[in-house]
Amino acid sequence: MPTPTIPAGNLFMNATLYTGTGAALTVTNGAPGQSFEPGFLWLKNRSLGTGGNHVVYDVVRGGPSNELYPNLTNAEAATTGALSSLNSNGFTLSNGGDLVRYNSNGNAYVAWQWKAGGAAVTNTAGTISSQVSANTTSGFSVVTYTGTAANATVGHGLGVAPSMIITKNRDSSTDWWVYHVSLGNTKYIKLNSTDAEITSSSAWNNTSPTSTVFSLGASNPSNANQDVAYCWTPIAGYSAFGSYTGNGSTDGPFIYTGFRPRFVLIKRTNAAEDWNIWDSSRSPFNLASVMLRPNSTDADDGTVAGIDLLSNGFKWRNTWSGTNASGSTYVYACWAENPFKYANAR
Repeated sequence: MPTPTIPAGNLFMNATLYTGTGAALTVTNGAPGQSFEPGFLWLKNRSLGTGGNHVVYDVVRGGPSNELYPNLTNAEAATTGALSSLNSNGFTLSNGGDLVRYNSNGNAYVAWQWKAGGAAVTNTAGTISSQVSANTTSGFSVVTYTGTAANATVGHGLGVAPSMIITKNRDSSTDWWVYHVSLGNTKYIKLNSTDAEITSSSAWNNTSPTSTVFSLGASNPSNANQDVAYCWTPIAGYSAFGSYTGNGSTDGPFIYTGFRPRFVLIKRTNAAEDWNIWDSSRSPFNLASVMLRPNSTDADDGTVAGIDLLSNGFKWRNTWSGTNASGSTYVYACWAENPFKYANAR
């Protein structure tokens, strides 16, 4: 097998578990030489439902200063002291703010983290100038820009067309709109909603991303005032974005990724269903059964057994409509624990 450009997924993406203390707490995302500064940090309280909103930070919107909530339509809010800093090997939490979301004593948390490209630079490739922190090695960028409410393009800095883009208007209450390569440029799905795919030219102006820019329609809510976009492109042995059709059997479809997954994100597209996330930190052995829902405050749910995280992909072991209804369509995004050449299933 060919030697992958990224020998271990945790050099660029990790799912880190920690227990809140209610006091100052530093969380590291790897051993020396295998850690990184998170350019995009996504936290979730695994113990509580009500009040346990998902919360995200990134290096371009001010690092620990400003937060957004993937399960809500809320505008960006100033952090109330809970996240102190993004560090070279993780992050530090304080004893302030809404501790339920970040650091409540005794509660279990997960921190999904992606490495970006450090301090933002100005990108003028699109009709709208953008601020971009891009990591071309791992195919990820954080992009901020000021929308115009007119058809536009925005530079993403990846050098390759993104396969998934998550967008949000930062200063008003709007949905999170998601572009996925398997849906194409005439459709979008909402990260904060159970809604099925929606057809609309106002999303991406019926134009696919290129190696330099992505397109926005005039009525896209992430094309007005201050906006953010998280962009990913597939990297062999590290990340994959695609779709599959369910078969309604406990011997479900196998999806080849070329690596053992660390993180799997799934959304049914032909009918209303929750989004769902599995990771190999919360479920280190097969069957992996513990999931979280990005569109909900729900705590860890282990009642729907059913995904094998294999050395070269993942396979469904359930008949649940959220992941494997017969004839239904689903999209996925997946990042690696280890590439196939070095991976072992558990």
